[in-house]
Amino acid sequence: MPNSRSDEPRRIKVQRQGPLLVEGPVEVELEDGTIVSSDRFRVALCTCRRSRRYPWCDTSHRDRTKER
Repeated sequence: MPNSRSDEPRRIKVQRQGPLLVEGPVEVELEDGTIVSSDRFRVALCTCRRSRRYPWCDTSHRDRTKER
């Protein structure tokens, strides 16, 4: 992604115990150098690494046990 003075900054919303919400489109560089991209207007990036769709959040961070 080009980075010039005319580009507006991306907004990232940090949520307690949740994903990072990033205004898109975005490109994400993974540890192995692979680049994944999304052209959606907002993406949720996984911070817990439980997602089966990492780096995208699939809500695996939520407690899936139901209280009785």
